[in-house]
Amino acid sequence: MDSIECTKQRIRAVIAASKVQEDSRHAENTLGWLLRLKPDADETMQIAALGHDIERALDARKVKRADFTDYDTFKAAHARNSAEILRAIMEDCGVPQETAGQVTLLVSRHETGGDPRADLIKNADGISYFHVNMPFYYQREGWEETKRRCVWGYRRLSAGVKKIVEDMAYPDEELMRLYKRRYERPIRKIRLTLHPSGNRLGIFFSLTS
Repeated sequence: MDSIECTKQRIRAVIAASKVQEDSRHAENTLGWLLRLKPDADETMQIAALGHDIERALDARKVKRADFTDYDTFKAAHARNSAEILRAIMEDCGVPQETAGQVTLLVSRHETGGDPRADLIKNADGISYFHVNMPFYYQREGWEETKRRCVWGYRRLSAGVKKIVEDMAYPDEELMRLYKRRYERPIRKIRLTLHPSGNRLGIFFSLTS
């Protein structure tokens, strides 16, 4: 078995043991969406797509949302942690350092993108959240948290990819109603200030970026 196939098998084995019900489906679905977006995606991109969330499958190593006050900081830590776990797997499988470095970089950027290759991983992951993860997320987290996650997930997608997501539908009417709320911009805070004339209040809304 070559080093690339060894890595893919190891990734699949780890994710198959995840306590998160949809993790295996999401990994394969993200790889599938990557190949739809870029049919000639090379092995480094395919490994990154397959293993981008691997840390979620390892309870002893995964980062906890409760340890972060900011969601973006949490997601950045999640991406870095997955990248480090993959680096160790690739080293064990004998993947060349240059290839392993490219995979590690892609996974560390999979939540934010930042270059054409990382953007592809981010977009494939983002599409797959709506395609696979969202119904499971709703079952665990409820309406408000799922709505917040949908808004966040939709806004991170590239403009052209949003059109793919917009065509998705769910058989559950309540889930579909929730999905339609993905355009909302959540209000972070409201500040009331007295107008200089002294006879009326001004209301200022601060929106998440």
